[in-house]
Amino acid sequence: MPSKSATKRNRRAQANPMSARKGPSGAVIAGIVVVVLFAVAVGFGVLRASNHNTEAAAPPPNAIASGVPIGQPTAPATVDIYLDLQCPVCKAYEQQEGATIDSLIANGSAKVIYHPIAILDEESSTKYSSRASSASGCAAADKVFPQFIRLLYANQPAEGSAGLTGQQLISYGQQAGAGAGFAQCVNNNSYAKWTANLTDAASQAGITATPTIKVNGQEIDKTDGALRQAVLAAAGHK
Repeated sequence: MPSKSATKRNRRAQANPMSARKGPSGAVIAGIVVVVLFAVAVGFGVLRASNHNTEAAAPPPNAIASGVPIGQPTAPATVDIYLDLQCPVCKAYEQQEGATIDSLIANGSAKVIYHPIAILDEESSTKYSSRASSASGCAAADKVFPQFIRLLYANQPAEGSAGLTGQQLISYGQQAGAGAGFAQCVNNNSYAKWTANLTDAASQAGITATPTIKVNGQEIDKTDGALRQAVLAAAGHK
Protein backbone atom coordinates (compact mmCIF):
# COMPACT_ATOMS: atom_id res chain seq x y z
CA MET A 1 0.00 0.00 0.00
CA PRO A 2 1.44 3.41 -0.93
CA SER A 3 2.44 5.77 1.85
CA LYS A 4 0.38 8.88 2.47
CA SER A 5 3.19 11.13 1.24
CA ALA A 6 3.58 9.07 -1.93
CA THR A 7 -0.16 9.26 -2.48
CA LYS A 8 -0.12 13.04 -2.09
CA ARG A 9 2.73 13.34 -4.62
CA ASN A 10 0.86 11.11 -7.05
CA ARG A 11 -2.34 13.14 -6.71
CA ARG A 12 -0.56 16.47 -7.13
CA ALA A 13 1.47 15.27 -10.10
CA GLN A 14 -1.75 14.23 -11.89
CA ALA A 15 -3.71 17.39 -11.14
CA ASN A 16 -4.61 19.05 -14.42
CA PRO A 17 -6.18 22.49 -14.03
CA MET A 18 -8.94 22.88 -16.62
CA SER A 19 -11.87 25.20 -16.83
CA ALA A 20 -13.97 23.84 -19.71
CA ARG A 21 -16.38 20.92 -19.49
CA LYS A 22 -14.42 19.18 -22.25
CA GLY A 23 -12.02 17.20 -20.17
CA PRO A 24 -9.37 14.53 -20.41
CA SER A 25 -9.91 11.25 -22.25
CA GLY A 26 -11.27 8.21 -20.52
CA ALA A 27 -7.85 6.60 -20.79
CA VAL A 28 -6.30 9.45 -18.81
CA ILE A 29 -8.86 9.20 -16.03
CA ALA A 30 -8.64 5.41 -15.97
CA GLY A 31 -4.89 5.69 -15.46
CA ILE A 32 -5.14 8.02 -12.47
CA VAL A 33 -5.20 6.43 -9.06
CA VAL A 34 -5.98 8.57 -6.03
CA VAL A 35 -6.06 6.76 -2.74
CA VAL A 36 -6.90 8.67 0.42
CA LEU A 37 -6.62 6.66 3.61
CA PHE A 38 -9.17 8.01 6.07
CA ALA A 39 -7.54 6.45 9.08
CA VAL A 40 -4.30 8.39 8.61
CA ALA A 41 -5.74 11.73 7.53
CA VAL A 42 -4.80 14.46 10.00
CA GLY A 43 -7.78 15.26 12.15
CA PHE A 44 -9.94 12.48 10.72
CA GLY A 45 -9.80 10.47 13.91
CA VAL A 46 -11.02 13.49 15.81
CA LEU A 47 -13.85 13.92 13.34
CA ARG A 48 -14.94 10.31 13.77
CA ALA A 49 -14.73 10.55 17.56
CA SER A 50 -16.94 13.62 17.57
CA ASN A 51 -19.45 11.86 15.35
CA HIS A 52 -19.83 9.02 17.84
CA ASN A 53 -21.68 11.55 20.02
CA THR A 54 -23.52 12.79 16.98
CA GLU A 55 -26.84 14.46 17.13
CA ALA A 56 -28.82 14.09 13.96
CA ALA A 57 -27.87 16.80 11.52
CA ALA A 58 -30.79 17.89 9.39
CA PRO A 59 -29.85 17.72 5.71
CA PRO A 60 -30.32 20.79 3.54
CA PRO A 61 -33.63 21.21 1.74
CA ASN A 62 -33.55 19.21 -1.52
CA ALA A 63 -30.89 16.92 -0.04
CA ILE A 64 -30.91 13.78 2.08
CA ALA A 65 -28.74 12.58 4.94
CA SER A 66 -26.41 10.73 2.55
CA GLY A 67 -26.05 13.35 -0.17
CA VAL A 68 -27.73 15.40 -2.87
CA PRO A 69 -30.03 13.49 -5.26
CA ILE A 70 -30.53 14.82 -8.77
CA GLY A 71 -32.99 13.27 -11.21
CA GLN A 72 -36.18 11.24 -11.19
CA PRO A 73 -36.56 9.08 -8.06
CA THR A 74 -37.93 6.20 -10.16
CA ALA A 75 -34.96 6.04 -12.56
CA PRO A 76 -33.73 2.44 -12.90
CA ALA A 77 -30.10 3.33 -12.21
CA THR A 78 -28.75 5.14 -9.17
CA VAL A 79 -25.30 6.63 -9.71
CA ASP A 80 -23.45 7.47 -6.50
CA ILE A 81 -20.59 9.92 -6.89
CA TYR A 82 -18.30 10.36 -3.89
CA LEU A 83 -16.32 13.55 -4.38
CA ASP A 84 -14.16 16.05 -2.58
CA LEU A 85 -14.28 19.55 -4.04
CA GLN A 86 -10.53 19.91 -3.36
CA CYS A 87 -9.76 16.76 -5.39
CA PRO A 88 -8.21 17.42 -8.86
CA VAL A 89 -9.24 14.01 -10.18
CA CYS A 90 -12.85 14.66 -9.15
CA LYS A 91 -12.68 17.81 -11.24
CA ALA A 92 -11.26 15.87 -14.18
CA TYR A 93 -13.98 13.21 -13.87
CA GLU A 94 -16.75 15.81 -13.87
CA GLN A 95 -15.25 17.43 -16.95
CA GLN A 96 -15.04 14.06 -18.68
CA GLU A 97 -18.44 12.70 -17.65
CA GLY A 98 -20.54 15.79 -16.93
CA ALA A 99 -22.31 15.84 -20.29
CA THR A 100 -23.02 12.09 -20.11
CA ILE A 101 -24.40 12.41 -16.59
CA ASP A 102 -26.64 15.32 -17.63
CA SER A 103 -27.97 13.24 -20.53
CA LEU A 104 -28.67 10.18 -18.38
CA ILE A 105 -30.54 12.32 -15.86
CA ALA A 106 -32.50 14.16 -18.56
CA ASN A 107 -33.70 10.98 -20.31
CA GLY A 108 -34.69 9.31 -17.05
CA SER A 109 -32.13 6.52 -17.26
CA ALA A 110 -30.39 7.45 -14.02
CA LYS A 111 -30.58 9.57 -10.95
CA VAL A 112 -27.37 10.75 -9.33
CA ILE A 113 -26.63 11.05 -5.64
CA TYR A 114 -23.68 13.34 -5.03
CA HIS A 115 -21.78 12.74 -1.79
CA PRO A 116 -19.64 15.87 -1.21
CA ILE A 117 -17.37 14.43 1.47
CA ALA A 118 -14.41 16.19 3.07
CA ILE A 119 -11.29 14.02 3.22
CA LEU A 120 -8.70 16.53 2.03
CA ASP A 121 -8.89 19.14 4.78
CA GLU A 122 -5.22 18.54 5.51
CA GLU A 123 -4.44 19.85 2.01
CA SER A 124 -5.69 23.31 3.01
CA SER A 125 -4.85 25.66 5.84
CA THR A 126 -8.55 26.53 6.24
CA LYS A 127 -10.24 23.11 5.96
CA TYR A 128 -11.42 24.06 2.50
CA SER A 129 -12.90 20.64 1.72
CA SER A 130 -15.28 20.93 4.67
CA ARG A 131 -16.13 24.56 3.95
CA ALA A 132 -16.84 23.84 0.28
CA SER A 133 -19.00 20.83 1.13
CA SER A 134 -21.03 22.83 3.65
CA ALA A 135 -21.47 25.58 1.04
CA SER A 136 -22.67 22.95 -1.45
CA GLY A 137 -25.41 22.15 1.06
CA CYS A 138 -26.45 25.79 0.89
CA ALA A 139 -26.49 25.45 -2.92
CA ALA A 140 -28.65 22.33 -2.68
CA ALA A 141 -31.11 24.26 -0.53
CA ASP A 142 -31.36 26.82 -3.34
CA LYS A 143 -31.64 24.11 -6.06
CA VAL A 144 -28.36 25.08 -7.74
CA PHE A 145 -26.09 22.27 -6.51
CA PRO A 146 -24.84 21.02 -9.94
CA GLN A 147 -24.19 24.54 -11.20
CA PHE A 148 -22.37 25.46 -7.99
CA ILE A 149 -20.00 22.49 -7.88
CA ARG A 150 -19.11 23.01 -11.55
CA LEU A 151 -18.13 26.58 -10.77
CA LEU A 152 -16.03 25.37 -7.82
CA TYR A 153 -14.31 22.81 -10.05
CA ALA A 154 -13.66 25.44 -12.72
CA ASN A 155 -12.03 27.63 -10.06
CA GLN A 156 -10.52 24.86 -7.95
CA PRO A 157 -7.69 26.11 -5.71
CA ALA A 158 -4.34 24.36 -5.61
CA GLU A 159 -3.78 21.76 -2.95
CA GLY A 160 -1.78 23.21 -0.09
CA SER A 161 -3.35 26.63 -0.49
CA ALA A 162 -5.90 28.29 1.79
CA GLY A 163 -8.65 27.41 -0.67
CA LEU A 164 -11.40 29.73 -1.82
CA THR A 165 -12.48 32.36 0.65
CA GLY A 166 -15.98 32.54 2.06
CA GLN A 167 -16.66 35.54 -0.14
CA GLN A 168 -15.53 33.64 -3.23
CA LEU A 169 -17.83 30.74 -2.34
CA ILE A 170 -20.68 33.23 -1.96
CA SER A 171 -19.85 34.84 -5.29
CA TYR A 172 -19.87 31.51 -7.14
CA GLY A 173 -23.15 30.59 -5.47
CA GLN A 174 -24.67 33.83 -6.67
CA GLN A 175 -23.35 33.14 -10.18
CA ALA A 176 -25.00 29.72 -10.00
CA GLY A 177 -28.33 31.37 -9.18
CA ALA A 178 -28.56 31.00 -5.40
CA GLY A 179 -30.97 33.19 -3.49
CA ALA A 180 -30.57 36.00 -1.01
CA GLY A 181 -30.04 33.72 1.98
CA PHE A 182 -27.06 31.92 0.45
CA ALA A 183 -24.45 34.32 1.83
CA GLN A 184 -25.65 33.92 5.42
CA CYS A 185 -25.81 30.15 5.00
CA VAL A 186 -22.17 30.04 3.85
CA ASN A 187 -20.96 32.51 6.49
CA ASN A 188 -22.67 30.49 9.23
CA ASN A 189 -21.19 27.23 7.90
CA SER A 190 -24.74 25.99 8.30
CA TYR A 191 -24.22 22.46 7.00
CA ALA A 192 -20.90 21.67 8.65
CA LYS A 193 -22.49 18.88 10.69
CA TRP A 194 -24.09 17.39 7.59
CA THR A 195 -20.66 17.40 5.92
CA ALA A 196 -19.09 15.66 8.91
CA ASN A 197 -21.79 13.01 8.90
CA LEU A 198 -21.45 12.44 5.14
CA THR A 199 -17.72 11.96 5.55
CA ASP A 200 -18.05 9.59 8.48
CA ALA A 201 -20.73 7.54 6.69
CA ALA A 202 -18.50 7.24 3.62
CA SER A 203 -15.64 5.99 5.76
CA GLN A 204 -17.87 3.38 7.38
CA ALA A 205 -19.04 2.30 3.91
CA GLY A 206 -15.43 1.63 2.91
CA ILE A 207 -14.92 4.64 0.63
CA THR A 208 -11.17 5.29 0.60
CA ALA A 209 -10.70 7.36 -2.56
CA THR A 210 -12.28 10.20 -4.47
CA PRO A 211 -13.83 10.07 -6.90
CA THR A 212 -15.56 6.76 -6.25
CA ILE A 213 -18.40 5.93 -8.65
CA LYS A 214 -21.08 3.31 -8.03
CA VAL A 215 -24.07 2.25 -10.10
CA ASN A 216 -26.80 0.49 -8.12
CA GLY A 217 -24.29 -0.17 -5.38
CA GLN A 218 -21.52 -1.61 -7.55
CA GLU A 219 -18.29 0.33 -8.00
CA ILE A 220 -17.36 0.94 -11.63
CA ASP A 221 -14.30 2.16 -13.50
CA LYS A 222 -14.00 5.89 -14.03
CA THR A 223 -14.58 5.75 -17.80
CA ASP A 224 -17.44 6.88 -19.99
CA GLY A 225 -17.97 3.37 -21.34
CA ALA A 226 -18.20 1.85 -17.87
CA LEU A 227 -20.80 4.41 -16.79
CA ARG A 228 -22.97 3.98 -19.88
CA GLN A 229 -22.77 0.20 -19.78
CA ALA A 230 -23.72 0.02 -16.10
CA VAL A 231 -26.69 2.34 -16.57
CA LEU A 232 -27.90 0.36 -19.60
CA ALA A 233 -27.61 -2.88 -17.62
CA ALA A 234 -29.69 -1.38 -14.81
CA ALA A 235 -32.43 -0.64 -17.34
CA GLY A 236 -32.38 -4.27 -18.52
CA HIS A 237 -30.30 -3.73 -21.66
CA LYS A 238 -27.12 -5.69 -22.36
